[in-house]
Amino acid sequence: MTTHLVGDDALLIEVGSGAEAQSLHAELVRRRAEGSLTVREIVPAARTVLLDGLDDPARRAAELTTAEFTRTPPRALAAVELPVRYDGPDLADVAAHWQVSELEVARIHGGTEFTVAFCGFAPGFGYLTGLPARYDVPRRATPRTAVPAGAVALAGPYTGVYPRSSPGGWQLIGTTEAVLWDHARVPAALLAPGTRVRFVPVGDE
Repeated sequence: MTTHLVGDDALLIEVGSGAEAQSLHAELVRRRAEGSLTVREIVPAARTVLLDGLDDPARRAAELTTAEFTRTPPRALAAVELPVRYDGPDLADVAAHWQVSELEVARIHGGTEFTVAFCGFAPGFGYLTGLPARYDVPRRATPRTAVPAGAVALAGPYTGVYPRSSPGGWQLIGTTEAVLWDHARVPAALLAPGTRVRFVPVGDE
């Protein structure tokens, strides 16, 4: 674990893996809830956690580098079910990469419970983990200039759903009509770090 001071009141904690970052985030959230950590915001990423709004980040950094963190599991938020039609233009390529049929891609993906590790890229976009490492897929060699909202996609170890139309280089395997980001909704984002997600196949899959 290494720490980096960010500005006057923030601290970036870097760890060795995504699993460690999720565990660290869960532990820091727990400490804030019990009152032993006063912080404005806790923001997880792939291998870092940002603490924003600390009174004395240098002192907190010294404490964190010597602290014994428990293996705290991600907070168990209610599961979100997303209906998905496995009809993406890259489904055949993913099936070939996995060395299975397209129907088997849908079965494997739809049979996995995912967890939102962190959010970013666009409002409402969650990076979901859960697939075994053997199902990692590379990004497309040439990104698309426009990926439609609701596209269910894979890249590396992550699954994601595009909340709005945007450029993107992930492998598109399906579509959902779920609304990932709605500024009129509270909270606006359907997914948050720690949320469990299940993709429910619809149609003829």
